[in-house]
Amino acid sequence: MAELHFEINAKSESATRTTVQARDFKLTIDEPESLGGTDAGPNPVEYELAALSGCLNVMGHLVAKEMGFELKSMDMKIQGDIDPGRFSGASMKERAGYKDIRVSIKAETDADAPTLRKWLETIENRCPVSDNLAHTTPVKLEISS
Repeated sequence: MAELHFEINAKSESATRTTVQARDFKLTIDEPESLGGTDAGPNPVEYELAALSGCLNVMGHLVAKEMGFELKSMDMKIQGDIDPGRFSGASMKERAGYKDIRVSIKAETDADAPTLRKWLETIENRCPVSDNLAHTTPVKLEISS
């Protein structure tokens, strides 16, 4: 299978708000008022959790079909905790990102427990967003003219 390429364009609208164009979709990223923003949209790390939920949903349904059971619905609660020390510049001791990410999935299905354990393991191993979060992905920043 040929490699897939994804691209977005983003524009800074203010110190906290970014407008993102992804294909024909426009997204607004902003910080809540408690972090100095205007609360015009989810913040970057909330979008990160949202991206994980979307990927797990797609993979969950795909893998269920491959395994031969019906996944009627899939509800997720995803949580993570960040120490603000690094991104606020107060301390460089902790990492800037999530310490951990916790995913709770409620799956409406008739599959038995062993099948669901195998299903969960498979979707975690095949989800591109989960892979990017769990493993180092090189990120290269550059100034363009």
